[in-house]
Amino acid sequence: MKAFDIVTLTVNPALDKSTHFKGLVPEQKIRCDEPRYDAGGGGVNVSKAISRLGGTSLAVFTSGGPMGKMLEELVAKESVEFKAIEVQTWTRESFVAVDDNTNSQYRFGFTGGKISEEESKRILETIANFDLKFLVASGSLNEGLSIDFYQKIAEIAKKSNAKLIVDTSGESLKKALEIGVYMIKPNVGELAKLIGVERLELEEVNEAAKQIIAKGGVEIVVVSLGPQGAVLVTKDSYDFVPAPNVAKKSTVGAGDSMVGGMVWALSQNKSLKEIIRWGVACGSAATMNEGTQLFKLEDAKRLFEWLQKK
Repeated sequence: MKAFDIVTLTVNPALDKSTHFKGLVPEQKIRCDEPRYDAGGGGVNVSKAISRLGGTSLAVFTSGGPMGKMLEELVAKESVEFKAIEVQTWTRESFVAVDDNTNSQYRFGFTGGKISEEESKRILETIANFDLKFLVASGSLNEGLSIDFYQKIAEIAKKSNAKLIVDTSGESLKKALEIGVYMIKPNVGELAKLIGVERLELEEVNEAAKQIIAKGGVEIVVVSLGPQGAVLVTKDSYDFVPAPNVAKKSTVGAGDSMVGGMVWALSQNKSLKEIIRWGVACGSAATMNEGTQLFKLEDAKRLFEWLQKK
C-alpha cells in the first residue's frame, strides 16, 4: 500500500476543449480557432493546482475510450502522478467557446457515461488501498453511481483516518455529511439547500454553516461567494476574504483551483487564515486566464500577498 499525503478522486473527469469564434449566428456554420485541450474534472483540476503550487498528489480518475487516453496524456504533461481506472464508456468532453465580437463565453457540459456496479466497486477498492492524509472527492457523479457513493468514500476516509474534502452538491453531499467529512466548499445556494431553505443572505451564511458543523457533519465549511470572495467557518471562527479585483477572462476551473490552493495549504500546515487566502488567491488567479487553463503560479502568489494584508 503506497502512501500519499494527498489523493484526489474524479469519477466523472472531462477532456476540456476551448476555442474562439467571431459571431454566433443561428443555422450558419461557425468558424472556430484551433482548439485547446486540457485535462479537466474536479479532482483532476485540484491535482493540477496542487502541482502548480509545488505540491504533489495522486490523481485517481476514470478513463474510457480515446478521450480517456488523451486525458491521461494531458495529466502526465502536467507532471501529476495519476492512477487511471479503466471503464467501458468513453470519457466525456466539455466545450468552452468565446465570441470575440462580444467577449461572451459559452460553456457546454456533457453528462458522464454510465459506470457499472463492478467499476464502482473497483473505484472504491482503489481508494481503500491507499495510505493517505488528505482525500479530495470532487465533481459530479456519473449515471450508474448511487447517490450514496460519496458516503461510501467518507466511510473509507474515516477508517483510514484521512481528512476528506468533498466538493459536490445536492443529495450526494448530504449523504457524505451523514458520515462526517473534514471540509466542504458549497456556494451560497448549495449551502441554503443543505439547511433546507430557499435562499440565504450574506449575513446569514455564518449561522447556516455553523448549523451544519454543530450536527457533526463537517469541521470546516468554506462558502464560495463568487466575485465577492469566500468565507471560512469553523465551530468557533468566521473569516470573510474579499476577492481581488482582477480582469476576468474565464471562470472555468476557478472553484477547483480554490480547493487545490486550500488543500495544498492544509498539507503545508498553514493556518486557517492562510488556507482561505490561498484558496481565494488561486481561484481568482484562475479567472485571469482564458478557457480551461487554471492559474499561473506568479499570479496566485501575488494575489495571496495582497490578501495577506487584508
